[in-house]
Amino acid sequence: MAENVEMTSLLDEKMSDVFDWSDSKLPVRDAIWNHFMDDDNHNTDKTADEVAPYMSMDEAKLKSEVEKLLKA
Repeated sequence: MAENVEMTSLLDEKMSDVFDWSDSKLPVRDAIWNHFMDDDNHNTDKTADEVAPYMSMDEAKLKSEVEKLLKA
């Protein structure tokens, strides 16, 4: 169980605390969700499917993937 908590901790941190290029106060998980909701015309089911892999990534891969996804 402790491993699961460790895996999701990055998801709960503010974007600005994780990435020096972001000034967003949103948690990482919300920033990912919002990105896909906007891309999917607010289709919750499609967004949930696209966000799911991010919820179980290890922190190093998650940070890298979020950077590719969201860095402007």
